[in-house]
Amino acid sequence: MIDVVLGIETSCDETSAAVLVRDGPRPELASLVILSQDIHTVFGGVVPELASRAHLTAIGPVVDQALKQAGIPLDAVDAIAVTAGPGLVGSLLVGVCYAKALAAAGDKALIGVHHLEAHIFAPTIEHPDLEPPFVALIVSGGHTLLLDVPQWGRYRVLGETRDDAAGEAFDKVASMLELGYPGGPPIEHLATQGSDRFDLPRPMLGQGFDFSFSGLKTAVLHTVRGGVDLDADKADIAASFQAAVFDVLTGKTRAAVEQTGYGTVVLGGGVACSRALAMHMARHLTGLARVTVAQPRLNADNAAMIARAGWFHLDQGERSDLYLEADARMPWPGLERQPRLSSSRPRS
Repeated sequence: MIDVVLGIETSCDETSAAVLVRDGPRPELASLVILSQDIHTVFGGVVPELASRAHLTAIGPVVDQALKQAGIPLDAVDAIAVTAGPGLVGSLLVGVCYAKALAAAGDKALIGVHHLEAHIFAPTIEHPDLEPPFVALIVSGGHTLLLDVPQWGRYRVLGETRDDAAGEAFDKVASMLELGYPGGPPIEHLATQGSDRFDLPRPMLGQGFDFSFSGLKTAVLHTVRGGVDLDADKADIAASFQAAVFDVLTGKTRAAVEQTGYGTVVLGGGVACSRALAMHMARHLTGLARVTVAQPRLNADNAAMIARAGWFHLDQGERSDLYLEADARMPWPGLERQPRLSSSRPRS
């Protein structure tokens, strides 16, 4: 039986380690360490080579600190779960190689985890009774994905971005507004000081489940270059852009809830760190579905969600061998591209 799992996450620019321990039938978070790399701020985005070098320096101390905080020696760890993809291949390699070395040296079970699947498991760390079926919306810098989740390990794609992900649009608009990188937090903060007075488009709203944010990004660019007083209008532009993104995300999620008949929505990914988004979605789904979202540190890239997803697969008897490879385009296990939906499904 698996009683202690060490999670390792290095898919982008956070070096993270976490320890989960068995608490009755469910795992409990014993420790979580996240070390973010601030060197990328001056470049306005993540520089892959710099990210992988920083992981090399940090991964040992981060893992040691996670074990220390948990009060658990490495010898007591039963299994190691590590992000195998998708992500930046150089960053992934650091985590995968380190995890394989620990597993080989200590004769421990090893499981490679899909980063996006882990985002769906993140809320279960705080809400252990969360169970499918539900609609899941993953919103991050690289992905915008709407899923029908009939059971753990099975995921049906309802819609995904055709161009820019929502998080990428936030970063680009923040750059236009001279707010720095990453863009989500400063836009959310500035939006509280402004109003939705600019007529920005809601791309593809009411047109199926797919997303597109490139046109919205371009509309903001035309607004900024169209003679506005950026200092005076910056807060209103931020508020208008954020409202447009939230309306699209919420509208399509509501449509998915109505079509599936599910009564639960799981919100995950880096953009889900926005409390404004969670509140907006909960308000617009009142009476239709409850919205479950983890706290920000569990929505950002972190090893706790990796350990939790790994725990599920380990409990299913799955294991990775020492030939596990980092895969920047790792296929999602259990993912179906053609959803089979029925409006007659019972609410949960």
